[in-house]
Amino acid sequence: MDSKRLQQLRNIAIKNTFFQPTSLNESVRRLGFVQADPIRAPATAQDLILRHRVDSYRTGDLERHYHNLDIEEDLFYAYGFLDRSVWSLLHPREKTTLSKMDKKLLKAVSDAKEIHPRQLEAQFGSERIVNAWGGYSKATTKALEDLHYAGFLRIVRRERGIRIYAPAKPSEVGELSAQERAGRLAKVIVQILQPVPEKTLRETLNRVKHSLNSNVDFSTVLARSYKLGELIKVAVDDVQYVLCGVGSGDVNDVPGDVPEHVRFLAPFDPLVWDRRRFELFWGWAYRFEAYTPVAKRERGYYAMPLMWRDAIIGWVNASLDANKSLIVEPGFIKSKPRDKQFKAAFDLELERFRNFLGGS
Repeated sequence: MDSKRLQQLRNIAIKNTFFQPTSLNESVRRLGFVQADPIRAPATAQDLILRHRVDSYRTGDLERHYHNLDIEEDLFYAYGFLDRSVWSLLHPREKTTLSKMDKKLLKAVSDAKEIHPRQLEAQFGSERIVNAWGGYSKATTKALEDLHYAGFLRIVRRERGIRIYAPAKPSEVGELSAQERAGRLAKVIVQILQPVPEKTLRETLNRVKHSLNSNVDFSTVLARSYKLGELIKVAVDDVQYVLCGVGSGDVNDVPGDVPEHVRFLAPFDPLVWDRRRFELFWGWAYRFEAYTPVAKRERGYYAMPLMWRDAIIGWVNASLDANKSLIVEPGFIKSKPRDKQFKAAFDLELERFRNFLGGS
């Protein structure tokens, strides 16, 4: 195993995603995409991701300030929040033939400027239909979601978690071809996840293929990006990793001093999102177990990867007790570090986590 080369790539991954904490708007711009998840254990994935990258971030800040930010809520390779420049590359999606109901819904939203799904029930009824997860949704809510996905509507804010819709702003990409959009989206995904295994990159690109309104050949798109030097490949232990050609760092750099930091990471943090790379980089398999039967869980309902220095050495499960006090239970792949530096760094991360939750 080429451990030195792998360490160099790992170092690039860490430096790529953990930039100096900045403003909320700038953080989303630098990340490009923040995956969302509704589970609060004890905070949502989007909050857990942003707390490491936004100065003085508190849980709920994204939802509180969303309406003033230059970001959009939409489906990328997963559902979440995108910088508007990235969102623009996703639209227009495939051609959509609007039904009479769709046209009436669009007019109702346009007339109201912004609308809560409940406001439409009196006009369009409260019929319930089976949704994509096998549960039930109201037909008006599902129609609004479809119009949002197609790019006719945008989410302007939420009220108690419910999406409030408004007419979408026009896309800003101009007359880009599907191939050009695909090339730009490929670079965005690499920037978020680099160094990303080429197999993961291809799988992730296939998730956004629906956004290009065309049968794009991603092999051709990537080949062109490699030829132009926009993307580069580095092989380590028979795995091809892809990086941005500019600003990705020198893969021959020897890692410098490693910060004495402990971090509790979200299950969908960019550093741990790709489970394939996670296992290659850190030598153990991490799985999100919230939807795993209790008896089959190995780490916990919402186990968050535990990072110490430049290694991910275990996980933590965090919860609030009846008095809203924070309880954190760590687990370790090998053994708990016994040095004083780890204890001090762990305690500091606990304090940061309490402040992030509002001092609980």
